[in-house]
This record gives sequence, C-alpha cells and structure tokens, in this order.
Amino acid sequence: MAWFYLLLAGVLEVVWAYFMKQSAGFTRLIPSLITFISMIASFALLSLAMRTLPLGTAYTIWTGIGAVGAFILGIVLLGEDFSYTRLLAAILIVSGLVLMKLSSSH
Repeated sequence: MAWFYLLLAGVLEVVWAYFMKQSAGFTRLIPSLITFISMIASFALLSLAMRTLPLGTAYTIWTGIGAVGAFILGIVLLGEDFSYTRLLAAILIVSGLVLMKLSSSH
C-alpha cells in the first residue's frame, strides 16, 4: 500500500505544481484552491508512505515523479521549450528513481 500512496502523492505533486502555475501567483481563486488541496493531499499521502518506506527512498521518488511530471506537463500543456538536454535530464531522473526502487527492501 505504501508504494500506491507514494505514487498517488507524486501525481498530486504534479497537479499542485501545474495549478500553482495556473494560479498566477495565487491571484486566481480556483487554481489556488486546487493547489492547496492537492498539496495537502500529496503531503498526507507521502507521510503515509513514509510509515513503512525509508525516508530517502520515499522522498526521492516523490520529488522525482513531481519533477518529471512537471517537465512533461510543461511541454505538453504549457508549450515550454523542449531540448534534448532537458530530455536527458528527465531520463537521468527516471533512471535514478528506478535504481532507488530496486535498492529498496520494501
């Protein structure tokens, strides 16, 4: 169950990052509310995952999902620049996540 919580927490991190961008510095109500609600839910799920997963593993995977997810959403939905250097960075992050998962005894 911890891995499910962690995955969902990571997805919600992407959600709050996206809606934080949409909130325009918290000047738009609905995106701001979605940001805060998804942020609280993400932290809550991360804390549940950390009950059984090691801190380093849980936190690294959570931030990795957020970083790669935000990178993808930025390109796909926000028209942010794509470069092979940025793609390589995302691939390296995913590689690190896979290694972190493989090295975990949980």
